[in-house]
Amino acid sequence: MGSAAFFFVFLLLTALLVSAADLYKVLELSKSASEQDIRKAYKRLSRKYHPDKNKEPGAEEKFVEIAHAYEVLSDSTKRQIYDRHGEEGLKAHEGGQAHYANPFDMFQSFFGGGGGHASQQVRKGPTSISEFEVSLADIYTGASIDFMIKKRILCDHCRGTGAASSNDIHTCNACGGQGVRIVRQQIMPGMITQSQVQCNECGGRGTVIKKPCPHCGGNKVMDHTQHYTLEVPKGSPEGHEVVFEGEADESPDWEAGDVVIRVRSKKEHGGWKRKESGLYWKETISVAEALLGFERNLTHLDGHVVELKRQGVTQPGFVQIIKDEGLPLFERPSEHGDLFVEYNVVLPAEISPETKKRLHAAFYPDGAGKHPTDEL
Repeated sequence: MGSAAFFFVFLLLTALLVSAADLYKVLELSKSASEQDIRKAYKRLSRKYHPDKNKEPGAEEKFVEIAHAYEVLSDSTKRQIYDRHGEEGLKAHEGGQAHYANPFDMFQSFFGGGGGHASQQVRKGPTSISEFEVSLADIYTGASIDFMIKKRILCDHCRGTGAASSNDIHTCNACGGQGVRIVRQQIMPGMITQSQVQCNECGGRGTVIKKPCPHCGGNKVMDHTQHYTLEVPKGSPEGHEVVFEGEADESPDWEAGDVVIRVRSKKEHGGWKRKESGLYWKETISVAEALLGFERNLTHLDGHVVELKRQGVTQPGFVQIIKDEGLPLFERPSEHGDLFVEYNVVLPAEISPETKKRLHAAFYPDGAGKHPTDEL
């Protein structure tokens, strides 16, 4: 569907949808959301539901709702009216008839592109890749883990221009706004060459700033700490990647790249180990248990109890396989791998003479195998 045709559909849909919609819920925010939170939410959701990218049923309607919610909540005046009087208050403020911006124009203005196709021509910034260690218990049960990332964002005041206001941005007199200058150079008598070089007055931008932005000092970007929630699916494989689209460092020169989090299990000394979907556990038993058998309870990663039972002799290093007690299979969490229990037999540091005699009688019933206690 073209953007013009979509706009007419948008007008019809808006009248039906936004009147009953909670604009904060549309952007998945609380009423205490900051301007930064609102901008981040629109950036994430508008890209997710843009009709050129998302072909699922209902995506177009969702895109409309997101655009309208951002239009209202990003405007401090409209937001105050909406918070106090809702949509009806906005209509009264606008003369009895609500005005809705074209969502494609809003998307283009926000991202600096042209909707779905033109925005693909914008250079994308670098992707940030980080490894995140989580416990095996979180991988077994699945978890939502909050974390923070330090990054650079466009200055909220100047929106990345670096100027105190739009009136402080002027065309470069040195290059006439072209960003380049023609330099003529005499190589030898009668021979002159000319070359095109970047304007050193404006750095090739074609504009100069008379008064820098007081909030970012003209740097265009600011340091920011952003909160995220990492969703760890049950049975996540080592190196499983979770992508936060468009959440890397921002710059006026590019569209923000992605933040990629690679999930890995913590390397813990002793305790549980994993190999793909299998879980490994080392259990220490006594000599008596190794010879006579035993029953024990092992508390699993999620707290349920697994019975360890052996009859007869258990050799040191023996591995017992317990079916379906390993990690959940990724994307098939109702199924599980196996649990491998390796037994370690601990010998006593010393034994009494009486115990030696009994052991000798047990192992050498015919009197064979002379040992030091025979002389006692």
